[in-house]
Amino acid sequence: MKALVYGGPGRKSWTDVPDPTIRNPGDAIVRVDTTTICGTDLHILKGDVPAVQKGRVLGHEGVGTITDVGASVTTLKPGDRVIISCIKSCGHCANCRTGLYSHCLGDEGASGIGWVFGHLIDGTQAEFVRVPYAENSLHLLPDGVSDEQAVMLSDIFPTGFEIGVQYGRVKPGDTVAVVGAGPVGLAAMATAGLYGAARIIAVDLDGNRLEQSRGFGATGTVLSSDPGWRDQVLAQTDGQGVDVAIEAVGIPATFAMCTDIVRPGGNVANVGVHGKPVELPLERLWIRNINISMGLVNANTTPMLLRLVAQKKLPAEKFATHHFSFSEFLDAYDTFGRAAETHALKVVITG
Repeated sequence: MKALVYGGPGRKSWTDVPDPTIRNPGDAIVRVDTTTICGTDLHILKGDVPAVQKGRVLGHEGVGTITDVGASVTTLKPGDRVIISCIKSCGHCANCRTGLYSHCLGDEGASGIGWVFGHLIDGTQAEFVRVPYAENSLHLLPDGVSDEQAVMLSDIFPTGFEIGVQYGRVKPGDTVAVVGAGPVGLAAMATAGLYGAARIIAVDLDGNRLEQSRGFGATGTVLSSDPGWRDQVLAQTDGQGVDVAIEAVGIPATFAMCTDIVRPGGNVANVGVHGKPVELPLERLWIRNINISMGLVNANTTPMLLRLVAQKKLPAEKFATHHFSFSEFLDAYDTFGRAAETHALKVVITG
């Protein structure tokens, strides 16, 4: 089969690799019908995730059709359309039983690490993928939900909602600022309203993404290259700062921006994947009673979010701005990597 293979920092290729096979009784083989590219894949290509070894098939998002299942799989069958969760879940370890799938203790990939696709085992940017713990790591796709809607539920929607909105403790009436209007930031905006956010302020360098953010729930926008950006954010609050600041980029500057605009007693929710250390000025933050959270998505909210997408309550289809075939995979990476020029949100790649 063909797959997108990591060749070390800055190197990738669409090339032939062996077809995946059933290794364990709980496995399923899925023909990947639709996949996409995540900002985390770009971090990997920059060398920010050293655990990813040369030769690894990248990708952790996908929608497909089951072609084979292991002997212990009884609730899924060949022909089923499924969403591939970005996080594995054995379903029976101490962490999975509490919903902490991101730290699944199952030994697939590595015990204690739930993100394995395109990281510790071969991923979804391929014609076929082996899915371990299939009954807990796949979600049946209902009629009426398209592939391009469903693929947004592999990662970006649960990540934005869980790590941004839930960890950020958004509550009714809050003013929320999302620093970074990329796909995950937009997913946080789209789901902040589920918890009653009254105002949602999008902050970004890209004016086009700020304009797009209004279609995902933003009630106000601020161009972060403007010298007065902080004053503009505060002007949309009571002058004290936002209740919740969500960092959705993954660089030190945007984390610092969040700590600069959060009010006393507020919450900073770090969602971005950081490849470098971030300075934490505790000498001035401790006295402001600020809560800081971070984490890897558990994807335990995917079934609920899928129901909302099926009922047209979440704008999943709006993320799909560019479409490619598998033979155009390298073009898709180029387009996504130059999002500021191409205005790409999510590139949808179909087999």
